[in-house]
Amino acid sequence: MIKFSANIVNVFDGTVSYGTLSIENGRIHQIFILGIEKEGEKYILPGLVDAHVHVESSMLTPAQFARLAVVHGTVGTVSDPHEIANVLGVRGVEYMIEDGRRVPFKFCFGAPSCVPATSFETAGAEITVKDIAHLFTYKEVGYLAEMMNFPGVLHDDPMVLQKIALAQAFNKPIDGHAPGVRGAAAKKYIEAGIETDHECFTKAEALEKLKLGMKILIREGSAAKNFEELIPLADEYYAKMMFCSDDKHPDNLVEGHINLLVKRAISKGIDRFKVLRMATINPILHYRMNIGLLREGDWGDFIVVDNLEDFNVVETYINGQKVAENGVSLIENLQSEVINNFNCEPIEPKQIEIAAPENVKSMRVIQTIDGQLITNEIFVEPKIENGLVVTDLDKDILKIVVLNRYKTSPPVIAFINNYGLKEGAIASSVGHDSHNIIAVGVDDFSICEAINLIIREKGGVAAVSDTKRGVLGLPVAGLMSSDDGYKVAESYTKIEKFVKEKLGSTLISPFMSLSFMALLVIPTLKLSDLGLFDGEKFEFVDLFEK
Repeated sequence: MIKFSANIVNVFDGTVSYGTLSIENGRIHQIFILGIEKEGEKYILPGLVDAHVHVESSMLTPAQFARLAVVHGTVGTVSDPHEIANVLGVRGVEYMIEDGRRVPFKFCFGAPSCVPATSFETAGAEITVKDIAHLFTYKEVGYLAEMMNFPGVLHDDPMVLQKIALAQAFNKPIDGHAPGVRGAAAKKYIEAGIETDHECFTKAEALEKLKLGMKILIREGSAAKNFEELIPLADEYYAKMMFCSDDKHPDNLVEGHINLLVKRAISKGIDRFKVLRMATINPILHYRMNIGLLREGDWGDFIVVDNLEDFNVVETYINGQKVAENGVSLIENLQSEVINNFNCEPIEPKQIEIAAPENVKSMRVIQTIDGQLITNEIFVEPKIENGLVVTDLDKDILKIVVLNRYKTSPPVIAFINNYGLKEGAIASSVGHDSHNIIAVGVDDFSICEAINLIIREKGGVAAVSDTKRGVLGLPVAGLMSSDDGYKVAESYTKIEKFVKEKLGSTLISPFMSLSFMALLVIPTLKLSDLGLFDGEKFEFVDLFEK
């Protein structure tokens, strides 16, 4: 039996008392209260949970993700594996489950609901209704992952409704994804059985959905940052809100996780018990996770912090086992099997040239919004040289390319604004949701160089300048590395620094932002391997207007 003496935080009744806590066979045997909160003593409270994350976006396998996350007091995640599912189907989801089993961490995986995400792009696999039923037989699969096909819900698509009905038959929660959906459409989406949304980017949208009965997740990831906009709602609606990262790159995961959101929320004057409820009780109960909540008989899943203001995590325990101490992970550094689906040929600059149409007046351009997944559609006069439409550095109009990585196909080309590159190009095989290769750059040679580095590695992120080339290989499904997570984070930090300092990008997270330029289910204008796409009209559009 292991015994602790500390200030014990009861998130359920909002009290802090000094006492002892004993662990036997991985569970909390007894909590004995000795008196009032004791100054100068450490605090024990339930472990933190990320209520929605794609582990693949950390560029780490589940085993490596867990190794980094526990340092920050995270004991479990609600993990949607639809990134690897788009590449490898059910086999990819099973890979995540099996890899997660190797470490002491509480993964709650979802059964992907939208693979492929749309019919307007080429994915590497499909998840059928039958596949979802199969995945629900795994104890680690606890919910139907985000229903990104909100048009299908709104238009009563039979296949979409069948997936929702299946989840209800299995008594599984259903995650949502409905950016900007308001009014009668939001009401219908929620009434179909969708229970959460992590895509609200305005306070008004989140409030409306809360009042309609939906639970709202405050997202703060590497690219999409909605914390400041949504956190004011937590004071009143904390019982129906949670924290999530959605997509978090390895360098950011090294810096912190849900603990940072807890600390920020408390610093804004929100009652600490409301904040802690959002980070612990709410996701654990909603997703029926097998995670203890600091009650007698519960699993010993808890953290020790120095105080409830600075919130520095001193120790993390899962099933009564210490998994992190003073910023050092105690989870074994495990390498993982490499599986992939990558089959395309290198390209040449001639393949991404765009001939200028006669009498062209303007062209559609994707406008990046830093810190958001949504984009704007703008119209600009194209710059034409020698009969070709080319990048316009003076107006920050760069070329963007998507190349099918599952078979040899012609690249698709468009233009993007607000990326800030002054030279070279960057490319990535992380291109939500189908994960084809996506690249942006100032000249055709650099773009092809970056893309071909990705092809050589069969996945990764790459950057090239006039004098230097760099690539971080991601051989697991073209999304993840099985190497030591801290080394991957260090390598990623170097290549991102290169993109910002040498190539000139001013974006918070240039690679993460790039990965979402192919995400068709987020408005407004995006690019898939099949063409330029309007996410509001949900149809392809022409690059040029005459």
